[in-house]
Amino acid sequence: MSKSPRTARRAARSGPPRDVESLRAAISSARLSGTPPQVVEQARGLLMAWLGTVRTEPFTGIVRDLASGSAARQVGQAMVDQSPAPEGLDCKAGCAFCCILPGDDGGTITGAEARALHAVLTPLAGQPDGRAWHTHACPALDPETRLCRAYDARPMICRTYVSRDVTACEAIAEGDAKPGTGTLPAQIIHIAVQSLARAALKGVTTVPTYSLKKVATAALGLAEVESALKSSRHPPGSLDTERRRLSRGIFRAH
Repeated sequence: MSKSPRTARRAARSGPPRDVESLRAAISSARLSGTPPQVVEQARGLLMAWLGTVRTEPFTGIVRDLASGSAARQVGQAMVDQSPAPEGLDCKAGCAFCCILPGDDGGTITGAEARALHAVLTPLAGQPDGRAWHTHACPALDPETRLCRAYDARPMICRTYVSRDVTACEAIAEGDAKPGTGTLPAQIIHIAVQSLARAALKGVTTVPTYSLKKVATAALGLAEVESALKSSRHPPGSLDTERRRLSRGIFRAH
């Protein structure tokens, strides 16, 4: 029998979770300010469903998958896989304007995504990369074909970015805001799930996020993975900032 919200909150207040049941209670009681309630509850339900599939696994492994973002990635990817392809998109291979990354950060990724990206890109060190095409392009790009050289390991932020107008992508890449682009719902759910994991694991372990651009750059500079993650790690508030940003501008492409 599931616990009532009041019972769940009381259990969560008893201290950091030490088993699956207390972890469920902590997830049930977690609050994400600045995100629409329906988004939070959808993310919470999907995270609880994921937890149900792994409840017989060692608790340390469950914590590791939550903290690294592996759980959030599985939830987000399932949404992408189960959703029909949006109609009217102007996306095509080699366009790559969406791969011109803003500022020094380039986007929020989890630890699991950062490690996967690092592993794929490190063997490509010394080869021309996206920056040979455009100064601010993602280093994962091939500068000639403008195709992603880390496609199978690309983060959720890349998998969910869509556009109905390629001219909007080009304008945005050069710093001129124009409507027509956005992210699929899986991205905000992915980030909300990671935020719930962070809230639930408070006092158990840290749940960091990383800069996509810095991880890719460090990998191609042959930095060891731990060094790359250390130099690319976000301040603690960055995950909440990204979640609130997505909550304001979510693009629902149906």
